[in-house]
Amino acid sequence: MTLLGRHRECGVLDGLLGNVRSGRSGALVVRGEAGIGKTALLEYAIGSASDLRVARAAGVESEMELPFAALHQLCAPMLDQLDRLPDPQRDALRITFGLRAGAPPDRLFVGLAVLSLLSEAASERPLICAVDDAHWLDRASAQVLGFVARRLLAESVVMLLGTREPSDDFRGLPELAVGALTVHDAQALLGSVVPWPLDERVLERIVAETHGNPLALLELPRGLSPAELAGGFGLPGALSLSSRIEQKFLRLLAKLPEQTQRLLLVAAAEPAGDPTLLWHATGRLGIERAALAPAETAGLLKLETRVRFRHPLVRSAVYRAASASDRRAVHAALAEVTDPDTDPDRRAWHRAQAAPAPDDDVAAELERSAARAQRRGGVAAAAAFLARAAELTPDPAERGRRALAAAQAKFEAAASDAALELLATAELAPLDELQRARLERMRAQIAFNRARGRNAPALLLDAARRLEPLDIELARETYLEAMAASMFAGRLGGKPSIREAAEAALAAPSTPRPPRPTDLLLDGLATRLTEGYAAGVLPLRTALEAFRSVEELSAGDARWLWLACRLAQDLWDDELWYVLATGGVLVARETGALSVLPIALTYLAALHVHEGAFARAEALIDEVDAITLATDAATVKYGTVMLTAWRGNEAEGLKLIEELTVGVRERGEGMALGINAWAAALLYNANGRYAEALAAAQRGREHDDVGLFAWSLVELIEAGVRCDEMDASSGALDRLSARTRASGTEWALGIEACSRALLTDRRDAEPLYREAVERLERSRGMIHATRARLLYGEWLRREKRRTDAREQLRVAYERFSRIGANAFAERARGELLATGEAVRNRRVDAADDLTPQEKQIAQLARDGLSNPEIGARLFISSRTVEYHLHKVFRKLGITSRTQLDSALPSEPAAA
Repeated sequence: MTLLGRHRECGVLDGLLGNVRSGRSGALVVRGEAGIGKTALLEYAIGSASDLRVARAAGVESEMELPFAALHQLCAPMLDQLDRLPDPQRDALRITFGLRAGAPPDRLFVGLAVLSLLSEAASERPLICAVDDAHWLDRASAQVLGFVARRLLAESVVMLLGTREPSDDFRGLPELAVGALTVHDAQALLGSVVPWPLDERVLERIVAETHGNPLALLELPRGLSPAELAGGFGLPGALSLSSRIEQKFLRLLAKLPEQTQRLLLVAAAEPAGDPTLLWHATGRLGIERAALAPAETAGLLKLETRVRFRHPLVRSAVYRAASASDRRAVHAALAEVTDPDTDPDRRAWHRAQAAPAPDDDVAAELERSAARAQRRGGVAAAAAFLARAAELTPDPAERGRRALAAAQAKFEAAASDAALELLATAELAPLDELQRARLERMRAQIAFNRARGRNAPALLLDAARRLEPLDIELARETYLEAMAASMFAGRLGGKPSIREAAEAALAAPSTPRPPRPTDLLLDGLATRLTEGYAAGVLPLRTALEAFRSVEELSAGDARWLWLACRLAQDLWDDELWYVLATGGVLVARETGALSVLPIALTYLAALHVHEGAFARAEALIDEVDAITLATDAATVKYGTVMLTAWRGNEAEGLKLIEELTVGVRERGEGMALGINAWAAALLYNANGRYAEALAAAQRGREHDDVGLFAWSLVELIEAGVRCDEMDASSGALDRLSARTRASGTEWALGIEACSRALLTDRRDAEPLYREAVERLERSRGMIHATRARLLYGEWLRREKRRTDAREQLRVAYERFSRIGANAFAERARGELLATGEAVRNRRVDAADDLTPQEKQIAQLARDGLSNPEIGARLFISSRTVEYHLHKVFRKLGITSRTQLDSALPSEPAAA
């Protein structure tokens, strides 16, 4: 039966249930103020789903700091399906739920495991997941549920999330806003609980003052006499609606026996809803079981398989109304009856809430809980345990140590504001010099994390200097952080300059132990920045070789793989770039290190662009976007800019560059200006707009952005030659050749030969063009080899050697067309037409009708990945993969995976 005044809302829910019965998944956020009827709508959906499997959970305010508490509520009845999951996903959930020990799985990997678990649970009957009070979910559960809800498609699962406020964790999900009842419906609902006639003015006042809130309409009049209602119904204007409703519940509570009130307080403080735990705790407090009956008669509590309050506001009203001493007594009883072996963290939390004063024993237990939370991947919970441990620590020095540890955990959990508050607490303690230095380092790291701009380098450099006499290994890591921050600040950096940071790093003592890869990287980069490019080549090569065995790197060294990849680019060493990028992605996937994976994927995507494998690059970029969206991390657009520039769509490319320039100067992130200048120069050169390309390339060479500066010189040389700005091109060639000759790789020398040919007299140009093509064909840089052929073909045509020109231009046109470098393809086509050759229009592939996700799935299936493997790669369920593959087969006119190889466009094979 439809709820009064909720025909529209019930219709939406009926539609979702109908879809899930036919195999289509869905998700819905049911949002509205307290008492507006969200719970009633969820109950309506559950009541309408007698033919479906139902899983339910509810957020509990006092459990918000316990990681995955709500997720465990939801998944516990389905854990018998765990053995049907792939091993890594099964292990991730077992570790997360404390069923086994192990390294903490990444939050996003847990999300994928939950998605697979729900899909398996729905394999026999469609599944409805109802999560009430989602505004009180612990952050870990909220992130995972939001991730899962955004990826439901073909699993026969519907997820309903009831919440008061919008949440970033549920951003992008369909939403059903539940508003006030109409006056007519409000009056009808009020009439259902007030059986006698009401004065019309009193009726209007009640409806107006409750603002059409159903719970207020149902609850507030109860217990009032006809005389009280006849005389008017005044509501305290200073209280919010939820407070008014809580006051009504408190009035009901006050009429109950004292033992019943205490029983309700125990239930409110024990959010797991375990009846056995409730009875054990009430027994310790001397509360008789008969005390339950008045609460059930009043409709405030139900005791079934779980303890359930009539409404979440009953729980909050009961708990908040109790005195501090009563709450402590209840938590103490709950701590005593909570099993320290099976649920040590909740026991520790109850003990902490029961502590009337600092207690080092309780603080130590909380610290142990923090360590367990860290092992499960619950960084936010670890931070909460440590923060409370610091509050309960009597010794000032120990309190400072724990506050510092809590700040570190908060920072790792991306709660930088809370981290700064804890640092302020730690700062008041008698910290030793090393602790104070670590504190300053953390302040600097937070500054860099918040804005990768001009302010962070000075803070990091000061922290490194302070750490130097105390912990040289940590100091050297901080010097490397300072140089990296200066690289991000680039041309917009202030003091210290990147050179000053490098000089300070070089002056620091070496470690007493054999150098780590990180130490070698620091020395090589500092040499490169102080003594020049050529001097840095050998020490940087040595450092990058130390990173080659990626799987053997420590966690501390592995975090610098992104910088190692960038320096391999700077050295024109695309073989090392390949090793470091592919190894970094492999390690990130195998360890579930999804905080590292987007950067690793970006450098691998850039390598695929370099190889001319645009579709592979696009698939990785899509994966990066999926991860950053799911984790709410900062976007990573370097790969997107590179791919867009080489594709050559001028309008699209310039729009992207403009979007990425917004806020750059305000943040002081000068590196972005270098990337954008190079990309614009490449885009303009590809489209034959050489004056604009020259101006953009000149902007790019204004600062030595590591890994990008020389690329701008390449664009400047071609643009300058086309614009007859020979002095500008000659100066750029001198600077370029100083780097390429020091590097000595085929890529570097091939680029130099091609650039030199553009500036060379007619007689001597051809050997240089041939050298460029031969060297670049031996490198991984197919895109550069093909561009060299285009330039060579253009030169041959101008020399009126049409037959020779066609040979180079045909290869350039075929390759550029095949990979999607459309602007350069058009240049090659125009040159071929000028030689008198008839050029066929490019074939339109059936694959062009595929959506980006369908292309990605089809490519992975062609590469031999199974549906579960594709799902794990793209963070979707295997059933969703199967759904998309059916559409791919239909669009391509094929019937099996074996036909994908011939149906999809070919790409250059990875070397």
